[in-house]
Amino acid sequence: MKKLLFDEAYLVKTLKNLLEIPSPTGYTDRVVHYAAEELMKLGLPVELTRRGAIRADVSGQQKSPDRAIVAHLDTLGAMVKGLKDNGRLALWPVGSWNARFAEGARVNIFTDKETYCGTILPLKSSGHTFNEEVDSQPVHWDNLEVRVDVVADSRSDLIKCGFNVGDYIAIEPQPVFHDSGFINSRHLDNKAGVACLMACAQAVTQQGWALPVDCHFLLTISEEVGSGASHVLHGDVAEMVSIDNSTPAPGQNSLERGVTIGMMDSSGPFDYHLTHKLIDLCIKEGVPHSRDVFKYYRTDAASAIEAGNDIRTSLVCFGADSSHGWERTHMDSLRALTQLLCHYVQSPPTLRRDKENLAPLKGFPTQHI
Repeated sequence: MKKLLFDEAYLVKTLKNLLEIPSPTGYTDRVVHYAAEELMKLGLPVELTRRGAIRADVSGQQKSPDRAIVAHLDTLGAMVKGLKDNGRLALWPVGSWNARFAEGARVNIFTDKETYCGTILPLKSSGHTFNEEVDSQPVHWDNLEVRVDVVADSRSDLIKCGFNVGDYIAIEPQPVFHDSGFINSRHLDNKAGVACLMACAQAVTQQGWALPVDCHFLLTISEEVGSGASHVLHGDVAEMVSIDNSTPAPGQNSLERGVTIGMMDSSGPFDYHLTHKLIDLCIKEGVPHSRDVFKYYRTDAASAIEAGNDIRTSLVCFGADSSHGWERTHMDSLRALTQLLCHYVQSPPTLRRDKENLAPLKGFPTQHI
């Protein structure tokens, strides 16, 4: 393998740019334009599905068994569920996240013609008015509303401003990049993963690495609602590494300052041989890593398998404390993940037999007994 060199400044710049672009699932066109144009600047041919999932291809020394690396551009968000008589908006989540992390969030609301700012608040948000009821009201999306920064005291006022049921609500990320290496922001899931993928793509293209097999960089737009990589593979990928976040927390074995290899999530175990290949690369190349199992979690890998693709899948993660909430990662984790991706794309196929959809028993692997 060639000496690992990737542009850390490019990774950080890309992450900051991605965080500035609202992209709740279903409202991803702007971030798709940014990501596709960035990949094209790197000299990669780019193709888009009808809805906007991206595929960028790097030719290798042989066509098959080819591989893919996938991350998702979409984030959590919300949608207007109703226009209220008090001039505020009822809302419902896009993606799976807890209402307690929505309380107090600054938001952008996209109407058919304009963008408005606002704040998500509990129905009883003022202690001066509701006293202890502020603390006793249940945490639930039904107990939240959006206070829009516009003169609107009634439902009719909201209608005049152009609000409608179904308007998208994007949660402002409020990123902070610390000198200590910590990064605090919403939507690190999975824009930090996308930034690592882009940094790997830049290293491949700018340094002219000769890859052993074709590699496809994939960016999906609906992972947060479960469909993700079901619609961008086109059947020619033999193995796919999914990038997402891991959760450092009691009962977990994830690293906030390294790369975490997912062994299993709620959809089941990841491919044994591809997963252990990644572990071996970490050991050989000195990449700080751990292994973990996620009980309440799924990724683009699951949607790819459920769509009927017969491919090997694995999961590599950056650490994200308080995932789907107020997330935090560390540059050490993003470095480790990008290092692993760069080593992976330079490695030989996991199994050369995989170039055939169906093949004889000869050459089929055996796990340790």
